[in-house]
Amino acid sequence: MNILIISITVIVAYLLGSIPTAVWYGQGFFGVDIRKFGSGNAGATNTFRVLGKRAGTIVMLVDVLKGYTAAVLSSLLWYADVITDNEILTFKIVFGLVAVIGHLYPIFAGFKGGKGVATLLGMMLATHPEMAVVCIGIFLLVVIASQYVSLGSIMAALAFPVLLLLRIFGQKESPLLIVFGFIIFVLVVLTHQKNIGRLLRGQETRTVLIRLRKKR
Repeated sequence: MNILIISITVIVAYLLGSIPTAVWYGQGFFGVDIRKFGSGNAGATNTFRVLGKRAGTIVMLVDVLKGYTAAVLSSLLWYADVITDNEILTFKIVFGLVAVIGHLYPIFAGFKGGKGVATLLGMMLATHPEMAVVCIGIFLLVVIASQYVSLGSIMAALAFPVLLLLRIFGQKESPLLIVFGFIIFVLVVLTHQKNIGRLLRGQETRTVLIRLRKKR
């Protein structure tokens, strides 16, 4: 029975991640498929570029909530005595990563989704909120200094496991959480390969050059 419940929860986590926020918001309020404009990515950054600050903020917050909600499903299983105290973190990571996969390959949008950074942030907030807040600060500092959102995302993802290893909060962190942090970094690098190529060539779009498209 427990295996069945966990399997169903995995499916729920994937479906949560599969909610194509940018696509549905663009189609519902602007009548456009966000994947056909800007970078072609169905994520918050491209929504900011194409549809504006308000739309981008809404999409970002919902995508963060997807990852957070999927990760905390483990708490529901704990309350239901399906998993033990020692398994909560493990299943937070599992369900969160499944939600990220759903964001990358959403069943509701032809398996063509975004890069998963906001959804990753959501699961980070669920697994280690203090470190997630620190990483948000690093992201903002890098973006302000460089004007590159992609570079900010990569550096923040790298900071998560590195700072865990350095024990900046004065405590020994879970080895599983550290491994999870490096998985996050690798995933962010893989989903930003084109951005990294453009950064190396000096062709990446700076945030100050973004022109927001408005509905006519």
